[in-house]
Amino acid sequence: MSDNSLMVSDVRQPRNRLRPKSPNNRTKTYLPVLLIAPSVILLILLIAYPLIFALRNSFYFWNLQTSPEPVQFVGLANYRMVLSGPEFLPSLWNTLVLAVSGTATQFFLGLAIALLLANKLPGMSVSRAILIMPTTIAPVVVGFLFRYMYDPSGGLATWLLNVVGIGAPAAGILGSVNTSLVAILVADTWQWTPFFAITLYAALLSVSPDLIEAARLDGASALTILWRIKLPLILKTALILLILRFMQLFNTFDLVLVLTRGGPGTSSRTLGYTLYQQGLVEFNIGMASATTWLIVIIVNAIVGLYAFFAFRKWDW
Repeated sequence: MSDNSLMVSDVRQPRNRLRPKSPNNRTKTYLPVLLIAPSVILLILLIAYPLIFALRNSFYFWNLQTSPEPVQFVGLANYRMVLSGPEFLPSLWNTLVLAVSGTATQFFLGLAIALLLANKLPGMSVSRAILIMPTTIAPVVVGFLFRYMYDPSGGLATWLLNVVGIGAPAAGILGSVNTSLVAILVADTWQWTPFFAITLYAALLSVSPDLIEAARLDGASALTILWRIKLPLILKTALILLILRFMQLFNTFDLVLVLTRGGPGTSSRTLGYTLYQQGLVEFNIGMASATTWLIVIIVNAIVGLYAFFAFRKWDW
């Protein structure tokens, strides 16, 4: 082959590489985006419209008992009324107590169950199948189930408290200021601890058995392996689970409605129940909209701080 032909081939090669993509390649590139775009747009609309609707109406006086339309622009008056009212701060405190204590309790119980499931013991396959069943039950059904268990005259929980010598309150578990919020926490923990257990169990399965075996050969105890090997390797999964469950508990409503209706007094009232009371019982759309945005701000502030401190040093 002559030198001239070599030079021609060298010149033509870059031109071939710069050749524009064929229509088929363009279709392959944009097809996934086109397929998922309708779902993304619909999801954005479903989230954005209610928030914009609530934001607009939070600045108006609007009670459906007096008018089907917003009556008057009142500025920040709805926000002032919510913040200065007798329900908001107790509801916020109860919500934070329920969310923080519930998330922590369910995490540690779920981790203990996950570690037990990770052992190759007889009947673990059946146990895993049974364990997930509470999470498939509607929260309202769980509420009615525990309502009967808390019954002062013959409920299982009341009977157990009397048997062990603690004794149920005279007003009943759900009727006492000291135990009403705890009763909601117990019911929620029964339902959602399996969620932590199954998810953490799946994360534990991703830990290399060779790594654990090497640690055992070096003389590491089971506690050391858990603390220095297993927990660091499943930390990302655990932190994501914690914040997801915290947000779910922060919006607790079903169990409160079925079990206590926020009582006695405001001892078990949560922000979710307060929002329901304002919007669907009192029909005060203006105050309900203001409460909605206060909840949005509080949750986003907590989640933002959590994400900043928990994930800032991580390479995803």
